Amino acid sequence: MAHTYGIHMKGGVITERNADLCTVRIRLPAGNFPVEKMRGLAAIAKRYGDGTVHVTTRQTIEIPHVKPERLPRLAKALVKNGTPIGSERDEVVNIIACPGSERCKYATIDTIGLAKRLDERLFGKEMPVKIRISISGCPNACTSPMLNEIGIIGRIKPKRVPGLCTGCGTCAEYCKECAISIRNGISVVDDEKCVQCGVCVQSCPFHLLKSEHRHYQIVVGGRRGRHPMLGRQLILLEDEEKVVAAVEKIIQWVYRRAWSGRLLSDQLDDLHFDRFREEIVGELSGYTGS
Repeated sequence: MAHTYGIHMKGGVITERNADLCTVRIRLPAGNFPVEKMRGLAAIAKRYGDGTVHVTTRQTIEIPHVKPERLPRLAKALVKNGTPIGSERDEVVNIIACPGSERCKYATIDTIGLAKRLDERLFGKEMPVKIRISISGCPNACTSPMLNEIGIIGRIKPKRVPGLCTGCGTCAEYCKECAISIRNGISVVDDEKCVQCGVCVQSCPFHLLKSEHRHYQIVVGGRRGRHPMLGRQLILLEDEEKVVAAVEKIIQWVYRRAWSGRLLSDQLDDLHFDRFREEIVGELSGYTGS
């Protein structure tokens, strides 16, 4: 019975409205896993649940209507399948990511690879507050990184090759922000309007728009829910290694200083976020522009 109780206390085991049943959430970083594991998960759901699964907003899968006494065997089957029990409480929960540069023509970074690296280092770590990490390959922000405790966004700052622009206007036509205009036969970027999505760089038929800075924007303290709030910018970094280091520093900072019972977004000022931002910018050299 004690073993059952221990499994039941895992963050990925959620008591249902009918308290005699549980929903089991799976660990699936970025929602990616091979079809062999999908087949295995289907068989497990059929054997230990009611034969259905639920796809969550955090890119993972839940097995509903599991009887508590079946949890130990279910947990072993999930580990064997390579899809162990996930996390949902005050922990680092399933990390989500868009398809990234592997598949999406708008993406500027490898989101899936980054998600897997962060998952290996941080998933399931007990925290005073729930930590949701979201990665988006571009400012289109399909995974809503600004509405997560930690958000990572890939961006490109465009730079025109001097003297060679033909003024064809292709970049201006593709720019959804109307941040590019043609003046005196050359393209001019309005930095105030530019969101650094990189579409203009990809659209230039003569490859005269280059990436001045391909970088990661890291934001902290966003939230969804009944009172949504955008995260605050922490730092811009060009190197993935430094991004991983920055996220680990955020986790350490929250773990040591945050209070339980309050969302991270509600206590950023009490945690002296601005001071923390100064410290992390000082420690992680790199591109820190706007």
